[in-house]
Amino acid sequence: MSSELAAPPLAEPSPATPTGAQRLPFGGLLALACAGFVTILTEALPAGLLSPMSADLGVSRAMVGQLVTVYAIGSLVAALPMTALTQRLPRRPLLLAAIAGFMLVNTATAITHHYPVMLVARFFAGISAGLLWSLVAGYASRMVAPALQGRAIAVAMVGTPLALSLGIPAGTLLGQSIGWRWAFGSMSLLCVGLLVWARLVLPALPAAGIGARQRLATVWRLPGMRVALLTMFLFVLAHNVLYTYIEPFAALAGAVAWLDRLLLVFGLASLLGIWITGLWVDRRLWQLVVASTLAFVLAALAFALWPGSPVVLVAATVMWGLAFGGAPTQFQTAVARRAGAAGDIAQSFVVTGWNLAIALGGVAGGVMLETLGERWLPAVLLALLAAALVLVWRRPAAWAMARV
Repeated sequence: MSSELAAPPLAEPSPATPTGAQRLPFGGLLALACAGFVTILTEALPAGLLSPMSADLGVSRAMVGQLVTVYAIGSLVAALPMTALTQRLPRRPLLLAAIAGFMLVNTATAITHHYPVMLVARFFAGISAGLLWSLVAGYASRMVAPALQGRAIAVAMVGTPLALSLGIPAGTLLGQSIGWRWAFGSMSLLCVGLLVWARLVLPALPAAGIGARQRLATVWRLPGMRVALLTMFLFVLAHNVLYTYIEPFAALAGAVAWLDRLLLVFGLASLLGIWITGLWVDRRLWQLVVASTLAFVLAALAFALWPGSPVVLVAATVMWGLAFGGAPTQFQTAVARRAGAAGDIAQSFVVTGWNLAIALGGVAGGVMLETLGERWLPAVLLALLAAALVLVWRRPAAWAMARV
């Protein structure tokens, strides 16, 4: 049996829950979900306000788009070193510091009239995001007993599909109605309320024990870790190739006029996907990953075969949303299982791989768009997802519950 399939060694018991909770602490988990909501909304809001921000700042819409790119770069470069450097710090103050970072950078974005200053603020917003995403899954899993860790992560991750389906359209509408600066200012006020709420409901988790303070390379070599991370990378890369360029692809079916409703359908299907994942993630993780990847393959195949059909576009988008909705929980749960007490370090690998997939998805999709055209975008998805499906199918032990 290969080393990737072998069961991991017993890790030092995590300083898990202060109470060994056998029920989900919804107050704290929803505070984590709200933190994720703020993170996604802060990242994507400029994409919905390109024109008003461009006119106000005196730069092109493409330059406003780079505010999203800089944010992703901040997350990409900060996740691993920030997590490694903060292993000895208690978790709650660290999480509150990340939320406070969003409050500060959204305030700076709302009041500055200088594009370079805004770029710097967005980079630091990305750093806050990299730190926060490295903490959320580990925080959620340490708040409950091991048998509930997957469901706890699912609740903590619900902020992502909510931000995609409701937050971004609402933020865009707010920015168009009362001004983009007020939209970012509202985000700062939301962060103030979240700081108070999180301080009240989140338990004061200590830093990881001495045995959990491992080097990055040690965590990377844990059995099953690379399989889970590579599968995640392929899946998220495929998602971002399509999501980044959904507008030109949807135009093939004449859907540009109702693209906002199509994305709402995607977001609602994602919510259903995360609900299904929450029901089964602690008992059937491997089966869920296989089903999600296969559903995404079927959606990509439908996109490829009938690119001009509005009916197929909607139906395949529902399938795509179902597949993607539970994916963050599935991959973070798998990584948490392999890492044991070194969960925060492992989650920083997730953040890094996820943001790398976002960046490369934009590049790969853009190259395909400019060279072969939008009709060929699903072909990239099929190639990436086929590789992911083979990897998952051949390595079921990488998704099994590890004894930690």
